[in-house]
Amino acid sequence: MPQPPQGRPRPEAMSEEELGFRPQRAVRWLDPGVLVSTGARSLMAGVFGAYADKRELQGTLPATTHTIPGDELWFDYVADLGDGFDATYSVASLIAAPRLDVGQTLPRGRLLVMGGDQVYPAATTEAYEDRSKGLYRAALPVAPPEAPRLFALPGNHDWYDGLTSFLRVFAQGRSIGGWATEQTRSYFAIELPARWWLFAVDTQFDDYVDAPQLAYFRAAASRLGTGDAVILCTPTPAWVPAGSGGRTKAYDTIRFLMREVIGPTGATVPLMLTGDKHHYARYAERDGTAQRITAGLGGAYLAGTHRLPAELVLPPAETRVPGPPATTRFDLAGRYPGQAESVRLAAGILRLPWRNPGFWRLTGLLQSAMTLAVLFGLAKAADPVAGGVVAQIGAWFPAVFATTLLVLGAVAFARLDLPRTGRTNAAAGVLHALAHLALSVGWAFTVRWLDRDMLPEGATGEWLLVGVVVVLTPLLVGFLAAEVVALYLLAVNRFGINSNELFAGQGVEDHKGFLRLHIGRDGTLTVYPLKLARICRRWRPNPDGAPTEPWLLPREELAPELIEEPIRIPRDPGGPPVTAGEAG
Repeated sequence: MPQPPQGRPRPEAMSEEELGFRPQRAVRWLDPGVLVSTGARSLMAGVFGAYADKRELQGTLPATTHTIPGDELWFDYVADLGDGFDATYSVASLIAAPRLDVGQTLPRGRLLVMGGDQVYPAATTEAYEDRSKGLYRAALPVAPPEAPRLFALPGNHDWYDGLTSFLRVFAQGRSIGGWATEQTRSYFAIELPARWWLFAVDTQFDDYVDAPQLAYFRAAASRLGTGDAVILCTPTPAWVPAGSGGRTKAYDTIRFLMREVIGPTGATVPLMLTGDKHHYARYAERDGTAQRITAGLGGAYLAGTHRLPAELVLPPAETRVPGPPATTRFDLAGRYPGQAESVRLAAGILRLPWRNPGFWRLTGLLQSAMTLAVLFGLAKAADPVAGGVVAQIGAWFPAVFATTLLVLGAVAFARLDLPRTGRTNAAAGVLHALAHLALSVGWAFTVRWLDRDMLPEGATGEWLLVGVVVVLTPLLVGFLAAEVVALYLLAVNRFGINSNELFAGQGVEDHKGFLRLHIGRDGTLTVYPLKLARICRRWRPNPDGAPTEPWLLPREELAPELIEEPIRIPRDPGGPPVTAGEAG
């Protein structure tokens, strides 16, 4: 792996050796290689995670509570960032800029919080260098007079190697360009100005707080008091129902922390931040000031917002933490992309074969196998010599076996994350499989018709038939099969099924963003949600720039805008320490 350069890269054509990283294209999530490798890593993480959980081992590391001094603070929150170069570096360039003009001037933050999934598709030291660490170093190579500090919370993709690479990158005190890292664990607590705190909780996979982590936050919370406020960062939007992208059972952990750790101190939790879902969604407390914000726009493919519920009732009905039934209602107050734009973008899945040519090849291969299995059965059935029940069963066994695998695979695909009832998902999977089966059988009968009525007899006809099956099936029928998948995804999205795959298959790189936040001297927290409607795709070297200037500058202007008007959150709205529905 190339080493980071000692000075500013100067050649006009900047190579991997000069940059210290290899710019990557956006992950093609439906590419067969990505599907297999990511699925295998996810399986291994789930199987072996309980036996090699780094959170338990982190109890031996220093339990440092961090402090950002001052009377006020500008800081940033970004999540889901380690994907393609153009999108990730576009966002990094904005975060690193000395100031942003969005109708008002927003100075660069003194703190950067990365909220999860700092790398895709899976964590390795090289992947971090190529997809996030190297890019942020290039955006801010040298620290300005007041060096910004960087903290990172792991997401599920950071966990796929058991958190090994994540801890090497973020928890060993090594600067990333001009950003100083100082966390010692995968979770952290930061004392901010004006009696604000930030708690970032690592609950990946098991949705629980391990003993060392619980002890860490109890110790940090011992410094809280009535009138203090906590920004709670979590890896996933546990407050959103599963069909819309969250896991409400994971909310048990949040509720436990608020009831057992934060609530008794008299502090409030006015703001929760998360990523994981690659859009912006803000839920505002009805008749209150608390906010729940998902902001996963740091670089990964865009996700839709048109399936988000208009209202949340917290805690969710299925929570398992005992307590009174009092609840708090939250209303969907802001989203990006907007509902109409999200619906329009969803239709882009019809470009699936072109966006994921590897997936086209996969469907072509599967359709070829299925077609040959059906043709074999038809040929044996038409052969007067091949009589008898046993012979017919043997003739049709490949087709029956392939059909069974097709149905089981389609049902398993429809049950990913199980956003709705098992029956609904299973029905969708079966219908999806039948559509592919109809395509295979229809093509097999077409080939048989060609063989009987259109192609010449003898060796020439046989070779032409082989050419039709081997060439046209992957090219033509594979394309149609990929479009069947696209139409399926578009249709079942109306029922909350495979919503993530609908957008993952497109890999939309535009529509990115992050949050810039400001804690004022009066204790008011202001959230500026920023969007970048179009990322830059053409860059030019900046060899003669100042040390703190980025190595690469955009040839296309970056034009950040506010997603919505700034959200102002008072530190102490004068209400009870924790809202009745949250207190449990």
